[in-house]
Amino acid sequence: MKVIEIQPLTRAAFAPFGDVIEMEGAHSYPINAGKCVRYHDLAKVEAIGEEARTMISWLRGEPYAPPLELKMVERHPLGSQAFVPLTCNPFLVVAAPQTDNGPGAPVAFRTRPGQGVNIWRNVWHGILTPLDGISDFIVIDRGGKGVNLEEHFYEETFLIR
Repeated sequence: MKVIEIQPLTRAAFAPFGDVIEMEGAHSYPINAGKCVRYHDLAKVEAIGEEARTMISWLRGEPYAPPLELKMVERHPLGSQAFVPLTCNPFLVVAAPQTDNGPGAPVAFRTRPGQGVNIWRNVWHGILTPLDGISDFIVIDRGGKGVNLEEHFYEETFLIR
């Protein structure tokens, strides 16, 4: 079993897989007569294919406790998938690069409060994995016709700790 160490989520480390959604370092400006600050254009939402549309859902996930075994990753060929936490609990983000033979070795990230992610279209990733408590998320992804889910089962299991 290969071991994958969890690392902190940063824009630079996550750049090959998508966008980190956070206020820190984001372009911002005041709106609403100075009573509000807009943190602008934090992620690239993608939706392609027949009758494609962007949709918003609310998810409530039960927590996982590391170490975790990872056997499968998935990707969405027709749209990106953004996860914006509504609680302060961290969550685990697993992503894997594309290789000539399918997904490569996964990388694991732990979010800190105030961070979300937008996983780009066609990027291999793990399932939603809340840590430290039941957690709510707003999910922004693609609706419409077509198959927007592909799963890959690794030949070996990865241990994420």
